[in-house]
Amino acid sequence: MLFNSVEFLWFLPIVFILYWLLNSNLRLQNFLLLVASYIFYGWWDWRFLSLISASILIDYIAAINIHHSGSKAKKRMWLTLSITTNLGLLGFFKYYNFFVDSFIAAVASLGYEMSPWTLNIILPVGISFYTFQTMAYTIDVYKKRIEACNDLVTFAAFVSFFPQLVAGPIERASHLLPQLTFRRKFSYIQSVQGLRLILWGLFKKVVIADSLAVAVDSVFDYTRAASGSSILFGVFYFSFQIYCDFSGYSDIAIGTSKLFGIELMSNFRFPYFSRNLLEFWQRWHISLSTWFRDYVYIPLGGSRNGLGKAVRNIIIVFLVSGLWHGADITFLAWGAIHALLYIPVFIYYKSGRNMPVVKRVAQFFNRLPFVNITRILVTFCAVAVAWLFFRSETIEQAVLMFKKMLFMVSAPFILMDYLWYVVVLLCIELFIRKDERNPMPVKNRFLRYLYYSALIILIVMHCDNSSEEFIYFRF
Repeated sequence: MLFNSVEFLWFLPIVFILYWLLNSNLRLQNFLLLVASYIFYGWWDWRFLSLISASILIDYIAAINIHHSGSKAKKRMWLTLSITTNLGLLGFFKYYNFFVDSFIAAVASLGYEMSPWTLNIILPVGISFYTFQTMAYTIDVYKKRIEACNDLVTFAAFVSFFPQLVAGPIERASHLLPQLTFRRKFSYIQSVQGLRLILWGLFKKVVIADSLAVAVDSVFDYTRAASGSSILFGVFYFSFQIYCDFSGYSDIAIGTSKLFGIELMSNFRFPYFSRNLLEFWQRWHISLSTWFRDYVYIPLGGSRNGLGKAVRNIIIVFLVSGLWHGADITFLAWGAIHALLYIPVFIYYKSGRNMPVVKRVAQFFNRLPFVNITRILVTFCAVAVAWLFFRSETIEQAVLMFKKMLFMVSAPFILMDYLWYVVVLLCIELFIRKDERNPMPVKNRFLRYLYYSALIILIVMHCDNSSEEFIYFRF
């Protein structure tokens, strides 16, 4: 079920009313959330409910056995079972064809012919998100950061909680599970905050992202015919399309959760106002970047064992992050580009900025006017170049588009009609950039309701886009 669908427009109020009618019974509330989540997820394809159920059951049993086992060997055995099951499901459904095709291509390069073993595998929506969420849970139980949950209904509701099930945020058990174990009280203020976020998320998705998608597709689907200026605009628009699409989903997810008295973690903090790549990755897809930090980067040694190994760990994290997004060489290229751009900034902040010469140069540049604006623009351009590889179907397409864009001769700037979407978005975000959870730039009641009305009218005017699925459903 899509947030931007007619079905969800009926689904949410029904679940909301039933949920608060059961306010006196916590267990029934959690059971209702579980049933609602299964309906929400099964609306897409009910057959894949068996996958999430298997993941829930195995991790539930594994965590209890990890918690109660006296032997360290048994704890490791149950942790291994949990991780192997989750990565096995993810690997088969997401990466099977990629690795088989790569193996056949490698063998063919040696002069041997092999018949393809690929299968017509459908990627279950949200599998990358809920497998990471449940893996983090069992790892945290093993590390004694949290205690195992003994209530299967509560644990299943935590894993399958429908607002964030298919595209995050990837919640930690230490944050979300306790909220499901205590009775929630209805809060009018919290609900109003939730409705604001839902409205803002729908605006970003339906009005901005889906409108820009038309321009983006016209460039990426007809690369050879596109001019350098068209490609420049196409990459520029895609940068905002994917941001509004994904952050719009997160806003709706966080807002919907507020309606049920539950707070989710922030996933975006205005990333395109970042002044460097370190700051960008502290603001973009926060739930995933912190997941890789805590469960990949730090276990590899983090930055504790010298600069060289820290750089190695950064490269591993970005390559794995690229692979997480999809089984394609373009995603690996996207991760590699970010690693190459990230490492110099990391080295500067880790050891370079305290060097006398570097420090004096930095102080000089920081005194210059508009230095922050320049840094923001440079960071955005770097991120946009990486998005070119992320969006392209093949490396060859990405390289061709980059060359056309780089050696752009004077050509008419087309696709200008879509620029106002980006301008409107940036103007609003300039006002609200201090608090990502309060997308309300004015306090005056009349202006506030005028603002709400304008957003609703624009959403209705663009409702023909409402069937467009969210980009991160593919990952």
